[in-house]
Amino acid sequence: MLEIDDQLQIDDAELIERFVRASGPGGQNVNKVASAVELRFDVVNSAALPDALRARLLARRDRRLTAEGVLVIQASRFRDQAKNREDARARLVELIRAAQRVPKKRVATKPTRASKERRISEKKNRAGIKSHRGRQTWSGD
Repeated sequence: MLEIDDQLQIDDAELIERFVRASGPGGQNVNKVASAVELRFDVVNSAALPDALRARLLARRDRRLTAEGVLVIQASRFRDQAKNREDARARLVELIRAAQRVPKKRVATKPTRASKERRISEKKNRAGIKSHRGRQTWSGD
């Protein structure tokens, strides 16, 4: 069981882990051992997620989310497979916890009378400055 919080746990059967060879440091070991982890979690068909949380996860513009609604997390930060597995699971938990927070609704407000007056007076001031930049007529004759 992957524990997100007190009320939400994801069954290990819903997580698909695939171990692949990682690039980067590791010497000769890097060509032999599949230490990188690719963790897949089907957000659309998960029984553990409430509908509101599922909708927020799917609404995110995340490149790790496929068109079918599968979240793919790749972990290859460590040289050890077990550490990469824990890292991938921790990142999944972090992502779901971030989606649990409901964003505050924005309350539309109107500009105050004083701010409107300040804006208009500043516009008039700018217009006056720009009007003096035009051609000057010299009546020196």
